Amino acid sequence: MAVVEMRDALGLEALRGQCADALQPVSGMVRVYISSTHSDMKSERNAFWERAYSQLQAHCQSLALVFEVVDFRWGVHEIISADHMITELCVNEIESCQSISDGPTFIALLGNQYGHRPIPRLIPETEFELLLSKLSKDQESLKLLNQWFSKDSNSVPPTYILQPITTHYTHYNDRGSDNGQLRDDDVISWNVTESRILQALRTAALQAERDGDMSVEHKHKFFKSVMEYEMEHGFLKTQRNASAVVFFREMPRLSKKDCKKNFAKFLLDITADGLLDTEARELLANLKQRISKTGHLQPLCMELSKGAMDPSRKEHKEYLANMCEKVISQMKELISRHALPATGCFSSVDPGWTWLKQEIFHHAVLSKEKCSVFRGRDSILGKISITMWESTHTCHAPLLVHGPSGVGKTALLCKLAQEMRAVLDQRAVVVLRLLGTSPLSSNVDSVLRGVCLQVCGALGLQLPCPHIANTHEELIRFFHSMLNDVSEQGDTLLLILDSMEKLLEANKPHILHWIPKEIPPNVHIVLSTSDDCIEIHKSLVSEEKNIFEVELLTADQGNGVIDAYMNAAGRKLTSEQLDSILLSFQQSGNPLHLKLMLNTAKQWPSHTSMSNVHLGISVQEVLAQFVQSLEENHGKKLVSHALSFILLSRHGLSEAELQDVLSLDNDVLAEIYKFWLPPNHTLLRFPRIHWSRLRHDLRDHLTERWEGGIILLGFSHRQFTELVRERYLSSDMKTDMHTILAEYFSGQWSKSQLRPILLPSLTTLLNADRKVSPQPLWFTGEAANMRKLHELPYHLAHAGKWEELNQSVLGSLDWLCCKTLCCGVSCVIQDLSICTSLTDCPEIQMLKETFLLLKPALDFRDGHADPSLLVTEIFTRLHGLADLYPSMIGRLCSQCVDWFGSCTDPVLVPKCSFFQAPGGPLKSTLTGFTKGVRTVVLCSKRELLVAGSEDGLIIAWSLKHLQTLHTLSGHMVGVLSLKLMDKTTNCLSTGLDGTLRKWCLISGQQLFCIPDAVSVQTHTPAHVHMNEERKIIISNPRGLVKAWHLDTAEPLYEVTASVCSVLGVMGDAIACMCSEGMLCFYDVSTGTQNTQTPLPCAAEDHSICSLTLTKHSKILIAEEGHLHVVWSSGIQSTVDLPSPALFLSSSDDEKLLFAGCDRTLCVFLVSLTSMHKVLDLRHDASVLCAVSKSEGSEIITSAQDRIIRVWSVTTGALLDWISGMDSVVSSLAVHQHTIISASVISNSLKLWHLDYNTCHKSKTCIPAHCSLVVLSKEGDSVFYVKEGNKTEVFTWSCSEGETCLLSDSMDASSEVCCLELAQQKRLLFCGLRTGTILIYPLDFAPETLCLPPPESLPTVRSMAVSPQEDRMAVVYEDVVCLFEITSRDSFPCVDGPFERYSLCLLHSPISAMALLSDCRLLYGTFGGEVVIYDFKTATTTEMDHHGAAITCITMSNWDSHALIGSQDCVQKLWNLRPVLLDHTMEYKGFYFEGVLCAVFSKNDKYVFTGSLDKTIKVWDVSNGCLLYIQYVYSPVIKMMPHKDGFVAVSQHGSFIKEGFRCPDSLKPGYNPLQNFRAHYRVTSREKSLNAPHTVVNELPEYNPAQFSFIGMMKTKPSNTCVLL
Repeated sequence: MAVVEMRDALGLEALRGQCADALQPVSGMVRVYISSTHSDMKSERNAFWERAYSQLQAHCQSLALVFEVVDFRWGVHEIISADHMITELCVNEIESCQSISDGPTFIALLGNQYGHRPIPRLIPETEFELLLSKLSKDQESLKLLNQWFSKDSNSVPPTYILQPITTHYTHYNDRGSDNGQLRDDDVISWNVTESRILQALRTAALQAERDGDMSVEHKHKFFKSVMEYEMEHGFLKTQRNASAVVFFREMPRLSKKDCKKNFAKFLLDITADGLLDTEARELLANLKQRISKTGHLQPLCMELSKGAMDPSRKEHKEYLANMCEKVISQMKELISRHALPATGCFSSVDPGWTWLKQEIFHHAVLSKEKCSVFRGRDSILGKISITMWESTHTCHAPLLVHGPSGVGKTALLCKLAQEMRAVLDQRAVVVLRLLGTSPLSSNVDSVLRGVCLQVCGALGLQLPCPHIANTHEELIRFFHSMLNDVSEQGDTLLLILDSMEKLLEANKPHILHWIPKEIPPNVHIVLSTSDDCIEIHKSLVSEEKNIFEVELLTADQGNGVIDAYMNAAGRKLTSEQLDSILLSFQQSGNPLHLKLMLNTAKQWPSHTSMSNVHLGISVQEVLAQFVQSLEENHGKKLVSHALSFILLSRHGLSEAELQDVLSLDNDVLAEIYKFWLPPNHTLLRFPRIHWSRLRHDLRDHLTERWEGGIILLGFSHRQFTELVRERYLSSDMKTDMHTILAEYFSGQWSKSQLRPILLPSLTTLLNADRKVSPQPLWFTGEAANMRKLHELPYHLAHAGKWEELNQSVLGSLDWLCCKTLCCGVSCVIQDLSICTSLTDCPEIQMLKETFLLLKPALDFRDGHADPSLLVTEIFTRLHGLADLYPSMIGRLCSQCVDWFGSCTDPVLVPKCSFFQAPGGPLKSTLTGFTKGVRTVVLCSKRELLVAGSEDGLIIAWSLKHLQTLHTLSGHMVGVLSLKLMDKTTNCLSTGLDGTLRKWCLISGQQLFCIPDAVSVQTHTPAHVHMNEERKIIISNPRGLVKAWHLDTAEPLYEVTASVCSVLGVMGDAIACMCSEGMLCFYDVSTGTQNTQTPLPCAAEDHSICSLTLTKHSKILIAEEGHLHVVWSSGIQSTVDLPSPALFLSSSDDEKLLFAGCDRTLCVFLVSLTSMHKVLDLRHDASVLCAVSKSEGSEIITSAQDRIIRVWSVTTGALLDWISGMDSVVSSLAVHQHTIISASVISNSLKLWHLDYNTCHKSKTCIPAHCSLVVLSKEGDSVFYVKEGNKTEVFTWSCSEGETCLLSDSMDASSEVCCLELAQQKRLLFCGLRTGTILIYPLDFAPETLCLPPPESLPTVRSMAVSPQEDRMAVVYEDVVCLFEITSRDSFPCVDGPFERYSLCLLHSPISAMALLSDCRLLYGTFGGEVVIYDFKTATTTEMDHHGAAITCITMSNWDSHALIGSQDCVQKLWNLRPVLLDHTMEYKGFYFEGVLCAVFSKNDKYVFTGSLDKTIKVWDVSNGCLLYIQYVYSPVIKMMPHKDGFVAVSQHGSFIKEGFRCPDSLKPGYNPLQNFRAHYRVTSREKSLNAPHTVVNELPEYNPAQFSFIGMMKTKPSNTCVLL
């Protein structure tokens, strides 16, 4: 279904890489161009910025749109530019607005001026010569035109170009007092010259029109003003009337006399000699008439008297206010009409496949640009194509393309993708990623996620589930599996990944394990990398023929590129210019160098002499020259700061953002306003025209990328990025730039906040509003400010603004929730990682670890979460650290409490910490396997960890970076053993498939495979032995001894004698256990037998374990209760052990020997001549493995009770323990201060800190996986029986906070089978396997009461105490007995049994039960039966049968209801008065739905359940509806009501205390499953009005001790005995 949705959203063609034109992103921008004359409408423009701009911006933000205004007249001293580019820039900006704006694009403000009428900068050759012919008699005009216009033969067709003003008036652009007079003279001179040129051109054009040689339209361009050009392109000629807003200021009709006298006062057009320009007035009237025909003219009347516009005058102020109101009204209407829904681009809810659509489109557009002028390279393209074709039907390695930077690798791969699309069949998929060009192509996980989704969508494969898509190792596994699926389907896939070095930079260390080294048929992967990284990537390629070098271009190839490039630009070069470029190019041969020179050369007119031009001989030199010219033309501050802002932004900047940021940059504004004051002293912004001019010159070096509906700017070349970084970004400047960016994205200077500035032309500070965009966290209830979320933490961190970062970002619950909800938890972790890399702040580190811990839970929801889930995770992990870290973590916890208090939905409110806290012993979890981990080895020198799994995989990790180096697949079934070689980076492995394999851990390649090399029976020792000096491998398949060469796998010899097992290699001898208990020694080189000796007490049926001490040339053999020390010549000595050893291990230096003997670890000190025991480390369960730190100061052990213990070698004291394991740890390793643990039933490895802060340790109350647990009424005490020790009952006190290994215990003398607690009478009942019940009066410790089994009934199966605690039902093997709980002389006793209920032989054993106050027993069985037995009437009533074993029966506090839960997904809520089924609640989740325990709230309104799916659920008793679900990482095994919630204990041993808040009515559409992939159904009976049904709303505190207990005053003898 998801694949169909993807195809509908993106289109099959785009997914296959064929055509991405339909993927054009939907714009989230409103960009508006304002057209007006420069001086006439100054007051109107100021009014717009002061009054209308902010309101329109706020309106757009309310629709999640970005509002941007392009106003060339605001903030500039004059509009005329020396290069005559103003008209072209205006038209470009208008077209840009029209192409990207979602809504209105144009605002026109017309007054009384027609505006500046410029000379056309470009006139086609034929047209210019026509004009000259019309002036043949006017030699002065001809001379003037020929003086100012030069023919450009490089243009195709040739064009006459108007020379820059500075060509003849060199001081025109001078600034400053030194050249002020010269500049003024040149300005006046140019005004006169411009008038003369225009007059000559207009005269010629009029004559040409009269002669019929020129159309009216062509003639008009010599009369047209800039404003009319803007109007025409804005709406008059573009049919975009609906996107334009036009206002016209009307004035009272003036008499000709007034016009002639006061035209300057009334802002009318004047000529260069100061006269009224009547021609301009006529043209203005014609323009207004054209506009009026469109219906857009909005006349506003204003009286002008005694002077021009005066905003302080009342009528003028009213006029401006009216004008602004109309602009706002019409703009809002147009914006709202075109606007996206609030769930559009900026929505926190990802609208389908927007991000993937955006990514595919981005790479398609870049690829199209790269291919547009691609020429040559036919040879290498042909070689790559042939190699791909030859390997199509076989498994093969990736293809690798390399070359120096700038050589054209990217263009080559884009061309390859283009050509292969045309060659391959229609179903073939071509996926192209230009790495590093977008955020999603700069990270391995996001690249893989996008590639997998695109391929699956294109070929109809199953999409990865969210958990896989958000987990690195799982994603890699899916990627490899997907490639195989594509191959097996017979489809063709070409995956092209360009610039792999970009991923290496972003994902240190240099890890490439995600690229498969062997690719299946029909699938091709082509990679490219720079020469700097070629050696790293060669490990992926098996043969040299798969490596292709992109060479530098020859002169002929360069010539072809020049022709193609210039043709595409509509230009050509003179022979002199061409020769100069080729001469410079031949010194490098670099295509990028050539392209950069051509970017400059395409602007050269034909008359440009190369004698005045210096061409750089390298990429760096050309770029340096280019930037130098930018600084000269636009100002060094503007160029350096604008480029720096773009570079330092995290994901790029939009033009609106850049204009705002430059408006906050006082240095840039001081440069702009160095020689004149800004037009408004209360409002100060960066003039847009300066950026437009700079952007025009930068156009070949900027890239545009769509992200979230807006266009972000970046740099097109890495070399340009490096130049900007080296040229401008000193440490101080970086800090300053990041500070300005941080202030912008924080909104510090928005909303009319005045930012001070000291301008060079002023002596005091100017406090002005910069009118920058506000930066709320949320634009609307659903649309977040994504740009702020991405950029603000990045800039605050790099600016060193840690206090602000901790206060408003990392220490803000609103921020963390918003970012997690909208961007995913991975993005939050990235922010925190950046912070921890820049500062050593323990609180930030704690927060980072918190999000790393909660990430797996959120990965199931595609990295996103509901706020309640996230707030619960944060609070329950950090609550215990709030007092230690009050400034940020304490404040976060306080905000969590406030959030819970204001939550309007049902929610469980944690009252304590019960999730794993950050900073505790757990360091990391290594994943990648699908089954349990059988063997773990590590090399501390190389910081290398290797593990083998039951699924046949071997994974190698770097311990330094905790990243996967290689995933080695070869074994068809489970891995038996691993052995690292000391002298090489190789590894040996054996598997249940019988193979012995050798691997290279550098390349990840399999070096050889020896079949039938080991026995596949799991009980046979599978160790491989080797002698690296002799290069020999020895194994023991099927009772034989076989040897192979370590390098070549060549068989060396075979010992055919019956050998039970090879024990080890000692120097030149192989020690083997042979038949009849003989210890035989064979020569390691030849396999000939040397000696043999009997092993004392050895027998064939005895299991033995052995250990080779290589440094001592000894083998240790443990059998029965003995430990033998064996030399090559025989047995040296024997040591007795307390019990048979389960394992032997040693420290790395072999000075310590560990023997695991049931619950004792024997520690021996070993020397060359002796071995003696130094410690007996006693455990609560069987010891499974032991290791020691490299320096030998500590011993680490694991035991059957799932606890890792740390012991002192010198004293044997227990230093620390780590509990809460999911499974029994079967393998341990130690690297420096890190413990690595693994289990044969867990598919992950865990890394634990040895030097962690114990204050951060999780506060578990009892050991994990306790078999029996009961809780006291308020949860003050927990009584439990340990998994490995079932003859003792332990106590944990909540108030005293005792830890799980230091709890008080009560010896039960026999195995405890069940526990029950009488809460009010404080009696603890322990049912034993012997049938005896021990009763511990908790108020009379250490007294113990004993209830012997009636008639020697065996094994107490279950017990239940009545609500009034006056009776107790006990289930034995085949009978249920009823006892009375009484007291005598204030001392408790138990009488009975008074009643018996025999169970049918065919009856399934009772699995759960509850005793009602009226002597009815409600019980369920393992077969799913539910029965009520009435002891008073001896009658049985069967209730609804469940489909699985009954797991819990829980009574409400007032005996009115019972909840019955089973192993399946069904639980039933019964009314017991009368017995009626109220609700059947079925919950079907992801896995393990069965209910383990339940408890009713104290007012009986709610029932809380704990399930195998590791959740706590809250149900409404009145209607059976599910109200809330909470994931708690471990199944809850026991619950008790507590105040407004409950207390509970989890399987991991955590103590949970929570309250429940629920509003009186739920919101419409409230979904308790919003955080879970599950569904539930409630079936309720119809209740008649007369049915006896009671709903308890509020009840007082219930104390059963206040009631009269039946039988308490009886005087008959008691069956209870007192144990003294």
